[in-house]
Amino acid sequence: MNLTLHVWRQPNAATRGRMERYQATDVSADMSFLEMLDVVNEKLIAEGKPPIAFEHDCREGICGSCGFMINGEAHGPKAGTTVCQLHMRSFKDGDELYLEPWRAKAFPVLKDLVVDRGALDRIIAANGYISVRTGSAPDGNALPVPKTEADRAMDAASCIACGACVAACPNASAALFTGAKISHLSLLPQGQAERSRRALRMVAQFNTEHFGNCTNIGECEAACPKGIRLEVIAQMNHDYLKASWKDRGALKNESA
Repeated sequence: MNLTLHVWRQPNAATRGRMERYQATDVSADMSFLEMLDVVNEKLIAEGKPPIAFEHDCREGICGSCGFMINGEAHGPKAGTTVCQLHMRSFKDGDELYLEPWRAKAFPVLKDLVVDRGALDRIIAANGYISVRTGSAPDGNALPVPKTEADRAMDAASCIACGACVAACPNASAALFTGAKISHLSLLPQGQAERSRRALRMVAQFNTEHFGNCTNIGECEAACPKGIRLEVIAQMNHDYLKASWKDRGALKNESA
């Protein structure tokens, strides 16, 4: 198949970008989307032109590195699929595709389709972990966890931090990401000791970044390649409100 690509090209963060048009010819339906871009880049390099910059690592839908908008949809038209796992059979001969980076103030464009998602890393660094002693592996395995809670925790933990939820949200909110990272620990026994502090710190960091507020539109859930549900946002709000009342002033005293 032959495709027309309109790609956002931006040399660096300090330079204004623009859409440029490219032809992708003899594209196999069995190629992944990134493999198609590899072929386009090989042609550009052979012509002495700069290749299209995009992020990737595992190319197995695990690492969360890849991701950009395809015709206005995060990760493209197929639900529950990352760009690297999206195959060209999802398109047809003659299609025109518009490729743009994630559009969010918290995700400044670094080059072409690559954005800085460091804001998500800083939310994790705020307290998205367990730092207290939880015992060795056998001790952890001996702790009883109800099946329903274990399933919910595992579902939340499947977040790969790709940023699609932010890009799809009209408010550019990272509530689904933050809720998933808070929920998957708060649902397990090992996460209880720091549960209140975790919610307070991670939500505080969320607010210091340039993310918008969540208004429960639901675009984040629809765009999430791992199918994370809006319920994690409700869990985050529950933990935050409870911690704000129960442990009000705790962080202030801790930092004093």
